Amino acid sequence: MKTQELHRGRLIDHLQLVVKDLPASQKFYLAVSKALDIPFGGEGPDFFWMDELFISTAQSPAAQGALTGRMHLAFQAQDRAAVERFHQMALAAGGKDNGKPGERPYHPGYYAAFVLDPDGNNIEAVFHGPAQRSSASVKINF
Repeated sequence: MKTQELHRGRLIDHLQLVVKDLPASQKFYLAVSKALDIPFGGEGPDFFWMDELFISTAQSPAAQGALTGRMHLAFQAQDRAAVERFHQMALAAGGKDNGKPGERPYHPGYYAAFVLDPDGNNIEAVFHGPAQRSSASVKINF
């Protein structure tokens, strides 16, 4: 696997999901990557990747034979239209609605949509609104 671009200073370097149906997951995540303008990295016989997300079968040597448990992943979207595209395209690619596009109470301007991927992972696209990047802390209740 070749590195596309190295990013330093991020909280997460990369993430691996181990899925039961690689073709179904690839269809779903290709639609997500297209909707959110995330570059597709490549693929092999039992894996594919996009940016820092690596998705494989349980037979992949990196998976050690086990599926990952349910996860929640949130992709940053460039604007509200990208959130809406994400929701529409993810549903068309086999996802299940888990929250239509709309404002959320997490902070002013938080606009998101949620879709369950083929393995039941809660996948979100979020646009934080213009000028939401400040040093002020935001309290989020889970």
